[in-house]
Amino acid sequence: MTRSLKNRTALVTGSAVRIGRAIVLGLAERGCRVIVHYNRSREEAEQTVAEAQAHGVESLAISADLSDPAKAATQLFRELSEQGMSPDILINNASIFAAGTLTETDEALWDRQQAVNLKAPFFLCREFARQLDNSKTGDIINLCDWRGLKTPPGHDAYTLSKAGLVALTNMLAQELAPMIRVNGIAPGAILPPVDGSIDFEQRAREFIPLQKSGSPDEIVHGVLYLLESDFVTGEMLRISGGEGVV
Repeated sequence: MTRSLKNRTALVTGSAVRIGRAIVLGLAERGCRVIVHYNRSREEAEQTVAEAQAHGVESLAISADLSDPAKAATQLFRELSEQGMSPDILINNASIFAAGTLTETDEALWDRQQAVNLKAPFFLCREFARQLDNSKTGDIINLCDWRGLKTPPGHDAYTLSKAGLVALTNMLAQELAPMIRVNGIAPGAILPPVDGSIDFEQRAREFIPLQKSGSPDEIVHGVLYLLESDFVTGEMLRISGGEGVV
């Protein structure tokens, strides 16, 4: 059975730019109210809100620093409640990606990766479930990474944070059922790093079985599938062009 997204309300973290922005606009196009979370990208968040509103849906931007996870989660949902917004969809998209082997990873790098990539989704899920109060159904989608399934070396703190997010997805799918469905998406090469540190397309041709990178639209399609299918929970949808399969 297909579930309609019209008149539902989604909070998408890290959604002022890049994949998060694409998810927001894809949901807005389906008639879903959207909450654009950002940390520093205020101008981009306001632009994303304007583009969402052009689809005829209610949208607002809200700021919180996820490097202080429990405080940020409490703050976000308190402010949303004060504005009369009660999301029944949570998409944990915000993430930071940093390279570092065992010997290259210091405590600060470790702590920030774990805070934003794993601890923040945990406490956001907690506050999300609390405000639904067992009286409404809801959906959580966690944006993980194929590395969280395969765990290759080279981005140790990041990969471990994503492996933890995969485990969190599986655990909460059981704990929060049947009222809240919890699923994940494991993207591969969708957008090049912001710092331009690698030849993105060359790497795709060398390491991805489909020999090309993906696009944010691929992630949007995955999100829509998971939200609109009412008999799917505890799944990890790999959208990686085959990277990490073997």
